[in-house]
Amino acid sequence: MDSGQWHVEKRSTLRNESFLKEYGPVSETGSLSIVVLGASGDLAKKKTFPALFNLYHQGFLNPDEVHIFGYARSKISDQELRDKIHGYLVDEKNASEKAEALSKFLQLIKYVSGPYDSEDGFKRLDKAISEHEISKKTSEGSSRRLFYLALPPSVYPPVCKMIKAWCTNKSDLGGWTRVVVEKPFGKDLESAEQLSSQIGALFDEPQIYRIDHYLGKELVQNMLVLRFANRFFLPLWNRDNIANVQIVFREDFGTEGRGGYFDEYGIIRDIIQNHLLQVLCLVAMEKPVSLKPEHIRDEKVKVLQSVMPIKDEEVVLGQYEGYRDDPTVPNDSNTPTFATTILRIDNERWEGVPFILKAGKAMSSKKADIRIQFKDVPGDIFKCQKQGRNEFVIRLQPSEAMYMKLTVKQPGLEMQTVQSELDLSYKQRYQDVSIPEAYERLILDTIKGDQQHFVRRDELKAAWEIFTPLLHRIGNGEVKSIPYKPGSRGPTEADQLLEKAGYLQTHGYIWIPPTL
Repeated sequence: MDSGQWHVEKRSTLRNESFLKEYGPVSETGSLSIVVLGASGDLAKKKTFPALFNLYHQGFLNPDEVHIFGYARSKISDQELRDKIHGYLVDEKNASEKAEALSKFLQLIKYVSGPYDSEDGFKRLDKAISEHEISKKTSEGSSRRLFYLALPPSVYPPVCKMIKAWCTNKSDLGGWTRVVVEKPFGKDLESAEQLSSQIGALFDEPQIYRIDHYLGKELVQNMLVLRFANRFFLPLWNRDNIANVQIVFREDFGTEGRGGYFDEYGIIRDIIQNHLLQVLCLVAMEKPVSLKPEHIRDEKVKVLQSVMPIKDEEVVLGQYEGYRDDPTVPNDSNTPTFATTILRIDNERWEGVPFILKAGKAMSSKKADIRIQFKDVPGDIFKCQKQGRNEFVIRLQPSEAMYMKLTVKQPGLEMQTVQSELDLSYKQRYQDVSIPEAYERLILDTIKGDQQHFVRRDELKAAWEIFTPLLHRIGNGEVKSIPYKPGSRGPTEADQLLEKAGYLQTHGYIWIPPTL
């Protein structure tokens, strides 16, 4: 065993000893320093700091070990940063009961100002971290340093270079340095590989956590349990029984002041290439050898490598009317705010089954769900196929739920059929359970060293290989975006594509979340 393997084994042993209970407090040898880079930005204020506070409030961050550092270019004081984020940490309805915890949490935050490519700035950051470690009587090399890059990808390379040069542990005595990077991770295969190479030259893969917050959602995390812990799903989950799979993301608002930023990326890069494709992997993957992160990610990569090239005739792009009214959006923009694309997986389980990925802004509703539609019952003696097929629907957000659409006898004296459902709605079934935010879960996984819900480098590459050719054709104007009205279902051509792919829409049935 070489020294690198020994250190990995050593860290793993320490983690196992410290996490005898899966959701016990984070406690390992050495202090824990969490550094939020881009601390004054929207992502940090709205997602990162609130997640850290919730972890602290629930007892997952030990106040005797942890300290939180904000780093950004803004020249503000510790107190000014605390004031900036204060309003995002608690709701008005529970502010009083969390007031004491909030006050103590804010005192754990220290701010360091500096450019993202400045040695002096990162030297000051390292000095602040070291002072905290000394105050906790942490021996050199046993401390834990987590760097969360709430920053644009363009500054990842210089920031990682500065972290590597000035802010990592100087020796390895069981401690670690980890870096969390946000999407978008590149704009196509070439840029993603370049970024991966730049960061990979500085940090080993076990130190890099490419975060996709969809992998932290409760019902996405439930997918492996549903598939592989329930016997009745095992013989059904294949091309013999499933007609098609839809993975849908809808927002009922437009870009709203982010038009210029969004126009650089579009809905495919923003939602489909990452969030929805990750969900597809969990729906389609084979059973892993174990629940070890590498075994799970191996199976996800196999799925991505089995996806066939996307055909233009199986893509519908849309752009909502009024999108170009934003002064930051070019008048001739072809950037899609809506896309439906069909992916086909060339393997024994899924040959012939279309996976329909659909995402859009300014739609008629806000939701994200997985819809698995089963084939028609052979020999329809009840003549009820027009009512709709069986479907298993997993509602990711809002109102988390799982329900199975079934055909049943309508109560009464006559033999009439109707569609109904078997329903597991989380708010009704788990009334006393608080469902954690995705960022809380993923930050905790990072501290624990669990990479199961993070994207590996070869996984990222395989994902970009699927979509880069299509994105280049869109960029060259070969595939056009069709106008659609805000508040609609999107272009009618998208519904026609779904029908062509074999999806049969149920008419007259609407799932209504049960009331408490």
